[in-house]
Amino acid sequence: MYLFDTDHFGIYQQKSGPDCAKLVARMSERNYEDLFVPIISFHEQVMGWSTYLHQKRNAEQVIRAYRRLEAILHDFAKADVVGFDALASDTFDALRSQGVRVGTMDLRIAAIALSRGWTVLTRNAVDFAKVPNLKIEDWTI
Repeated sequence: MYLFDTDHFGIYQQKSGPDCAKLVARMSERNYEDLFVPIISFHEQVMGWSTYLHQKRNAEQVIRAYRRLEAILHDFAKADVVGFDALASDTFDALRSQGVRVGTMDLRIAAIALSRGWTVLTRNAVDFAKVPNLKIEDWTI
């Protein structure tokens, strides 16, 4: 089973470009039932665009932000989203107590994957490699 990091899912959402083409090609080699998106990625994207929306004052920027939020809602509604449950929370706490120094959102994604024995799909090997026993792959290369 595979869990998208926010960056990999964002590439998929772009629906174009060389990285997206490589990612889609790799995805086509797997069963789509084996591909999951963490609720953390939804949280990150909605937070980012909500912040953007809050800071904008002209109509064009506001419209752009709401269109992006609609697209995010649509994309995640079609995805197989996996939640952050008690086991992931316990794994997250254990990683924190071990002193793993990774950003909170990335560590939550890692905790979901570790708690299920899944592989994280990411280009962010620098941070995710700091998480003990976490399997990572980059499907954009």
